[in-house]
Amino acid sequence: MMRSLFSGVSGLRSHQSRMDVIGNNISNVNTVGYKSSRATFQEIFSETLRGAGAPEGGRGGTNPQQIGLGISLASIDTLHTRGSIESTGYPLDLAIEGNGFFIVSDGGAPKFTRAGNFIRDTEGNIVNGNGFRVLGWMADANGNIDTTVSPGTIQIPEGMAMQPKATSAIKMVGNLNADLPTGGVVPFETEIYDELGRKNKLSFELVKVNDNTWEIQERLSDPANPAVAGAVAVTRPDGTVESVSLGAAPTLTFVDGKLTSDGTFEIQVEPNLIPDPITVNIADVHQYAAESGVDPLEVDGYALGSLEDFNFDASGVATGIFSNGQEKVIARIALAAFNNPSGLQKVGSNLFIQTPNSGQPSIGIAGDHGRGTINPSSLEMSNVDISKEFTDMIITQRGFQANSRIITTSDEMLQELVNLKR
Repeated sequence: MMRSLFSGVSGLRSHQSRMDVIGNNISNVNTVGYKSSRATFQEIFSETLRGAGAPEGGRGGTNPQQIGLGISLASIDTLHTRGSIESTGYPLDLAIEGNGFFIVSDGGAPKFTRAGNFIRDTEGNIVNGNGFRVLGWMADANGNIDTTVSPGTIQIPEGMAMQPKATSAIKMVGNLNADLPTGGVVPFETEIYDELGRKNKLSFELVKVNDNTWEIQERLSDPANPAVAGAVAVTRPDGTVESVSLGAAPTLTFVDGKLTSDGTFEIQVEPNLIPDPITVNIADVHQYAAESGVDPLEVDGYALGSLEDFNFDASGVATGIFSNGQEKVIARIALAAFNNPSGLQKVGSNLFIQTPNSGQPSIGIAGDHGRGTINPSSLEMSNVDISKEFTDMIITQRGFQANSRIITTSDEMLQELVNLKR
């Protein structure tokens, strides 16, 4: 049989495989996170009719005479170029800017994907469309995340609770009018929380003792009661008012309008409700000839809260927004990077698994050690270049036609050979 016949057959097979790759790329032109492939060819071993000859005597050397035996597939490469980013506005849509993969698992070996179209299941687990759980790290009760441990399931259930926190610090800011006469009063009031999340009212008065000295006094709900120096009033949720002594009565002393005495004092409310003393910072209170007014700038502590919303940032950290007005870190997405991402093996559903040629995954946080950052509320589109695919399809079609012509012509030559018998 003629060698050209087998060369044509090998060309048909190889171009058919290339057309399969192109067709798959085009069909996935709108697949989230899809990475296109390409097929490359190589020649098959050539039959050597005569080897090369060295120059000898008065004759020059000769080159080898070889006839090729066709082509075969050299490789089908996955092209991990970045696809365009589409903003969706959905908080669980995540796109990776740069290198890296999301890590998902169904309880077995982890798999990797660039498709960040995630949802929450009935238990609050972050999963992909096929139910594979997205891996990362959950925060502790204080919002701290330990990324040195192996990542696990991220769970953000609807209505997640934030435990109440007793008030432990108050920061005051404002002015005490230097023109007030001795005995002038400036009131202060703020809300504080106990360990059970109940809201209490803390109040006291700043009373001018002399030109540059003020002291803290407490007056109970009945204005007719005498003021108690060095004490504050705590109003319970049931309306009960209690006088709380500060021990050594703090005195505020000013020079040129600036506080020169100790800038903090402590209030020990009932230990059963607020076990630790509340530290009051008065360093930002001053005394100038202007209208008086002292307000709480910062007060920690809060009531019981439930999760109302959450969002991810560029580092993959999910921050929850709770009904008590607080925000707290909930979890963090883990990313994996590979030395050779083209060595990963596709297993369908936009998923990859590692292979001996991809190397081991480098798992960690976004934006660290070559891993990309997270683009929240966005999705990475397919990286298929449709114009290139159509061009390659035309080239592949012409290559297929040319190889079919080889077979047709070789067949006609064989027919002529058969006809010699007639």
